[in-house]
Amino acid sequence: MTRHLLPIALAAAVAFPALASAADTQPPPRIIVSGEGEATVAPDMAILSLSVMREAKSAREALDANNDAMAAVIAAMKSAGIADRDLQTAGIQINPRYNYTNKADGSQEAQLVAYQVTNTLSVRVRNVDKTGEILDKAVSLGVNQGGGITFTNDDPKATITEARKRAVADAMAKAKTFAEAAGVSLGKVLEITDQNVAPVPMPMAAKSFDAARSAVPVQAGENSYNVQVTVTFELK
Repeated sequence: MTRHLLPIALAAAVAFPALASAADTQPPPRIIVSGEGEATVAPDMAILSLSVMREAKSAREALDANNDAMAAVIAAMKSAGIADRDLQTAGIQINPRYNYTNKADGSQEAQLVAYQVTNTLSVRVRNVDKTGEILDKAVSLGVNQGGGITFTNDDPKATITEARKRAVADAMAKAKTFAEAAGVSLGKVLEITDQNVAPVPMPMAAKSFDAARSAVPVQAGENSYNVQVTVTFELK
């Protein structure tokens, strides 16, 4: 072999093993499918949003009146068996209220009428059967705004696990259908990714409470937990 051909021969000797190695590392045929699973469970906890609004000529007077009313509400919650850890102040707002009158030049004149103080309390009721009773007590003691109710679960892990199993089973069923239609066989599972769980609690909302009502009928319903998975299968 002449000297000028030697570098070409060496380059070919290096290139052919590299090409063979690249062919060996090609990923096997695969199929990627998604699956969905849902599981339901009765809620075991209600979260209430209760607000007390008081109005007075001065901010100080409105705040004092609000403090007295909210203190009575909190005391009633505790006497009904609500633990300290399940009572949380969600916000306090102090807002002036104005009356506006139109002037001859088209502008408006603002007159301060009163101050409004709103204190919002978040309450977790761990015995959902007592939700209506808790609402009755709150309204009778001065709660006059809010009314948001969400039924949820303290520990939904078992329900989410069931939803995950159903999601994987759904993905496997889809993959088998696709493989049969394509005339191929499924191999081993290469990868499973779990999407974020999307709990769907049962909300119930009202703009205000009617203190004249003697009872609050409440239906807890069921909570639905949804899971999505993506599964990658090898094809044979």
